Amino acid sequence: MNIKEIKTEGLRHDLEIQVPANDIATMMDAELTKVGQTVKVPGFRPGKVPLTVLKQKYGRHVMADVLEKAVNESTVKAMDEKNLKPAMQPKIEVKEFDEGKDLTYTMSVEVLPDFKVMDLTKIKVEKPVAKVDEKVLNETLENIASNNRQLTPITTKRASKKGDVVKIDFKGRRADGVEYDGMSGNDHDLELGAGQFIPGFEDQLTGVKAGEKVEVKVTFPEAYGMEDLAGQDAIFDVEVKEIQESKSAEINDELAKKLGLEDEKALRTAVEEQISKDYATFTKMKLKKNILDALDKDHSFELPQMMVEQEQKHIEDQLKREAESKGEEFTPEEGEFEALAERRVRLGLVLAEIGRDKKVEVSQQELQQAVIAEAQKYPGQEKQVFDYYSKNPQVLESLKAPIFEDKVIDAIADAATVTEKTVTVEELTAEDEEIPTATKKKKAPAKKKAAAKKAD
Repeated sequence: MNIKEIKTEGLRHDLEIQVPANDIATMMDAELTKVGQTVKVPGFRPGKVPLTVLKQKYGRHVMADVLEKAVNESTVKAMDEKNLKPAMQPKIEVKEFDEGKDLTYTMSVEVLPDFKVMDLTKIKVEKPVAKVDEKVLNETLENIASNNRQLTPITTKRASKKGDVVKIDFKGRRADGVEYDGMSGNDHDLELGAGQFIPGFEDQLTGVKAGEKVEVKVTFPEAYGMEDLAGQDAIFDVEVKEIQESKSAEINDELAKKLGLEDEKALRTAVEEQISKDYATFTKMKLKKNILDALDKDHSFELPQMMVEQEQKHIEDQLKREAESKGEEFTPEEGEFEALAERRVRLGLVLAEIGRDKKVEVSQQELQQAVIAEAQKYPGQEKQVFDYYSKNPQVLESLKAPIFEDKVIDAIADAATVTEKTVTVEELTAEDEEIPTATKKKKAPAKKKAAAKKAD
């Protein structure tokens, strides 16, 4: 095999590789011999077909497999010989390949940069923490009480109002008289003003009395899930059977027992512990952000452009999907997320190097726990989730990345000087930009900046 360096520019290496014709012929014979073990050729027993016959009959057919194998094997050998560590899959362009001829192709590959990781013991970062105050605790308990409200039928003859729950029977049809499944129901409790039904439906049941029958006219949204109803006018015959007042539950032992706890004191303790856990999650996120900022500040080296371009496309595709899910348009400006992509690639390389140095590994048990966590997001479909990951190893591998990253961050925190700083809840939960505005190549419009915050 002959390897010729055509061009070297930064991290990019362009090579021309030539695989001799006799090596190709040997690979062809090996592939044809494998084919000969199974094919049926008149006049010959399986496995006894001469190579000349196989070559004549199947030579062109196996050439594609031989080309792929020859390129893959020679590419690996070339990178080993030149001591190149590829950042991504190399680009291959075949110049010449045919029976009886040398295989000649060019390979363009970007290699991983050579850099030195900073002394982690010199990292000094703050770890923001917030305490659970009585006000937050009481507000949370009030929300719990509100979510466990009690419904009491009204005894007066007053009309319904927003916030009431009306018990109704309803039967609907399109304006042209066509009826569909799901457009009727009995003894349905509907909270007025909660926006549970089609826009306009609840408004027309406000100001009515128990026992009244109301003809409700609405228009289904254009984006409604059923195509036959989307954008269509509809009429519902509704009977209001009962009006119920909604009242928040009292924060007492009875509410605690309803929630499976011993008494009000146990309820308060459980709520405080949950808030503390939520705060701890935010603290971990902020500490991670501060560590990443410190790493980003103290590392500067050339980046593989293909990795940057791929990451930039990933960011844009993600933001585009989010915009489309909201019915919005998203058209990024050229280079708008280049700085963000560069930061992610740079930090990814630094974290990977620290992980190797610290011998950080993701155990099988940790990976299984991650799969279980994913499955729990889809109640009733857990088996399908488990099957999906077991049948797609490459997708399973994708779960390793965040686990590995968090373990590396923990290792860095252990080596660094971490100082706790007491902050307000608002400061702790405030959303951070991934890249401070001062370090951006250009300031993104407000709408795009808001989207960029969600990109990570």
